[in-house]
Amino acid sequence: MKYRLPWGELYTDDFSKADVVILGIPFDSAVSNRKGAAEAPDKIRELSRILPPVTEEALILKDLKVYDDDNVEITLDWQEYFKEVEEKAANLIKSGKFCIFIGGDHAVTIPLETAFAKVNKGEKIGIIHFDSHPDIIDTYDGHPWSHACTQRRALELDAIQPEGLTFIGLRSYMEEEVKFFEKHPEITIIGAREVYKKGIDYVINTVKEKYKDYTKIYITLDIDVLDPAFAPGTGTPEAGGLSTRELIELVRDMILSLPVEAMDIVEVAPPLDSSDITSWAALKTIYEVLGAVYVKKNEYVRIL
Repeated sequence: MKYRLPWGELYTDDFSKADVVILGIPFDSAVSNRKGAAEAPDKIRELSRILPPVTEEALILKDLKVYDDDNVEITLDWQEYFKEVEEKAANLIKSGKFCIFIGGDHAVTIPLETAFAKVNKGEKIGIIHFDSHPDIIDTYDGHPWSHACTQRRALELDAIQPEGLTFIGLRSYMEEEVKFFEKHPEITIIGAREVYKKGIDYVINTVKEKYKDYTKIYITLDIDVLDPAFAPGTGTPEAGGLSTRELIELVRDMILSLPVEAMDIVEVAPPLDSSDITSWAALKTIYEVLGAVYVKKNEYVRIL
């Protein structure tokens, strides 16, 4: 079945009835390698017209409603664009609805995390960052807003402390990043090899223990955390990554067990993809997130 509207039966044009809100950020001017991520929001929406509203555990989601706030349209002024992204994201986060932001390259997370921190001022905020790269360089390619600088900018926010930051899936570093982590051992790193060796339960138990006293958590998900076999359509692929199975398990369990209130999915690049493998992986992850949000809201679980 092909639905006329994105998100199929889940779609609502009434914001007040929505459980989840989605915002596209089609920006890829901060990449250091190959562009294409600007096309991801619309590609993922296109595929969502086909995917039925059900989780892999046969949980029908038709009672969950999704409001799509369209895209933050690109402007030529980078600073003004990031300001607009921050303002729109803040308004959605303030609503108390679960927010999913679809990039775009990883630089869009800079205004998104800024909005999350400002809206939740006074809360104990954690950030869980799925990626093959730390993105914690101070300045890259001559710009502090490169997609390689995402979490460095986050740590400049008053509400974000190094001990609140966790990286999952890392397997590639620049020297500056290694030195930064040596100075900040309070940052948690669970590399791709550690995920493979110790397993899903280890990762979930680690983050549950770490964030037991936190009140607000933001997840940022760079699709290149996946091995290129599962996500070839991304600008900076790194061999040796997570499987789609591992990613879905981790993200779903974190939504269920932690106070996650917003997340983004970035660096999906449809022009670099093969048979939309990467876009489908991102969309499947989103649907399992929707399922987890539904379960938390209704205190209901069905396992097939």
